[in-house]
Amino acid sequence: MATQFRDILETFENQNPDRDYNIEIVCPEFTSVCPKTGQPDFGTLIFNYIPEEKCVELKSLKMYLQAFRNEGIFYENVTNRILDDLVAVLEPRWMHLEAKFTPRGGISTNVTVEHYAETPEEDEEEEA
Repeated sequence: MATQFRDILETFENQNPDRDYNIEIVCPEFTSVCPKTGQPDFGTLIFNYIPEEKCVELKSLKMYLQAFRNEGIFYENVTNRILDDLVAVLEPRWMHLEAKFTPRGGISTNVTVEHYAETPEEDEEEEA
């Protein structure tokens, strides 16, 4: 199922690959389902990334995120899965995802994950 969701994501060519610049995308209507109770979970996803060769196409990102609407998955797992899928498709220099879930039973949860691409210097150090 994970690759089916990932297949929804589309990209376009980064027109400025020689420049580091940040893209921030805010998705305030993310929904999934609690795997324990079956109740809907609501959250805001905040993506920040520095692209390499590709950028995410926003309509495909919207459709990808909507695919989780009926998915029973814990906050921590869905946040990491989304980051893994975007990193696999985009191969960014850096990506940060903050998932802010609305309170349930008086408890709110924020999950933050990051990805750092290896630099050419790190590749050379590993080979030595």
